[in-house]
This record gives sequence, C-alpha cells and structure tokens, in this order.
Amino acid sequence: GKNTSPEFAVRKMLHSLGFRYRLHVGALPGRPDIVLPKYGAVVFVNGCFWHGHDCHLFRMPGSNVSFWRKKIRRNKANDELHVSQLRSLNWRVLSIWECALKGRTRRSSRYLEFAMTRWLKSHSRYREICGTSE
Repeated sequence: GKNTSPEFAVRKMLHSLGFRYRLHVGALPGRPDIVLPKYGAVVFVNGCFWHGHDCHLFRMPGSNVSFWRKKIRRNKANDELHVSQLRSLNWRVLSIWECALKGRTRRSSRYLEFAMTRWLKSHSRYREICGTSE
C-alpha cells in the first residue's frame, strides 16, 4: 500500500533532516515509496506481514495458508527483482522494515535519523534497517 503510517513516519524524518524527495515514481521498478534523485537513492518502507519479514510482526494466518504462502513468496520475489533492477539502473536502495518503526523492536527516532543520513551520504549501494534483536 501507499501512504502507510510507517511510510509517513520515514518521510517526516527525512523532511525534518532537510532531505527532499519524490513519492511513488512509477517509472522506476517497484514504484519506490521515496525517491531521492540528488542522492541516487530510493527507499522502500516494507510492511513486515506483506513482505514476510522474520520478526515479531509477521505471523502466517491460520486460514487459507496456501494462498498466503504463495502471496508472500510472490511479494518477496518481486522485492528481490525490483532491488536488482534498480541496482542495475545505478540506483542505491534502502529498505526500512516496519519493525524498525513500531512494535517492541522499534528503533529510536534518533537512531533511524542517524542511520538514514549516514547511508544517504555514503556510497553504499544497499542497506536494510530492521528492528532491534529480541
């Protein structure tokens, strides 16, 4: 989905830090949530359930299990494909997981701001930000 509360939180942090961006650029593979052209970077804010993240926010539903397994497997395959395509187009990719923003493993705003700023100003091609270890 677009314009989720975790996505709004990341956008608010980036804006307060002085970063300017575009949203949901359809011309790019995967239609990234946030695009920072000046830094050659895109940001995906991934929901832990929809993308099958191995954390406390993900739990396989008890009903219609085969449907959900296929759905989540397909989402993960699409994620990998889009990251690969973006990197081949020389975009840098940052994936921020929902568990870094909410729940018992959430990171502090200060940590997230530091991690995003440091990555954006680096030359690193890929980074994931997850919640803390349990």
